[in-house]
Amino acid sequence: MKRRKLLGTNLTFLITGTLAVLAFVRGDAQFWCLIGVFAVFGVWTLILSSKQGCVRTVIDKKRHVKTSKTTRKNKTDLSSSNNGGALLLHLNCRISDYIKSVYPEATWEWVTENPETLATDCGTGRIRLYGAADFNYADVAFDRLARIKCEMVRIVSFDDLKKDGKPEQESEPKNETPPNQTVNPETWYGIQGKSILETCVADLHARGHANLWIKENGDICVQQDNSEAVYDKFKNLPGRSLWQQLARIIENQGLSASVMNDCIKVSW
Repeated sequence: MKRRKLLGTNLTFLITGTLAVLAFVRGDAQFWCLIGVFAVFGVWTLILSSKQGCVRTVIDKKRHVKTSKTTRKNKTDLSSSNNGGALLLHLNCRISDYIKSVYPEATWEWVTENPETLATDCGTGRIRLYGAADFNYADVAFDRLARIKCEMVRIVSFDDLKKDGKPEQESEPKNETPPNQTVNPETWYGIQGKSILETCVADLHARGHANLWIKENGDICVQQDNSEAVYDKFKNLPGRSLWQQLARIIENQGLSASVMNDCIKVSW
């Protein structure tokens, strides 16, 4: 709009100047006056065009700088959000080292929701303990100086106390999904098994575990106190006749795998 307005003003000046010269000037002077009008029109147009070009350049540079800053900010935000899992693994390792200094066979899991906030905001979180003598829970606290403090807790329900401390064990229905005898172990591991197993190993190792068991129905189990607990589950696990091949594939990933009577034991 501004460019059109300036162009209209320049044309108005040219037409007005030309008519004035034709009306009031006669003879040879008329020719030179017309040349002067056109010369002034041309010089003024060039000056306005150069100014508009400079303004456009400055605006484009400002837009480019603003876009670059926005892009860098978004990238920083994304990378910060992706660091949550890594911070939690470091936090878990510190807790495991702290607890195992007194209870070498202990393992644990988080009870508190969103425990990764302890790595950034500090505070206290609760964990469930296994293999720690008379304790089954612990409150783990981190302060602003990154120091760790742990208070051991034992929680027993009142009903269990009335039964002389013998809690009822609820029987969970077992999944009797038949194993897949035809699936290719290498293809299955690349599509599903690798990602699930790597996630399980990273988390369990950070919480003090050294091995897990893969059951025939796909359950991934860990030892907690004197019993097994289901940690995760594979879908369409290759059948028993393919376990030796699957164990070799797992060992190629840097883990130790051995085929047992009813499961595959994976250690690290």
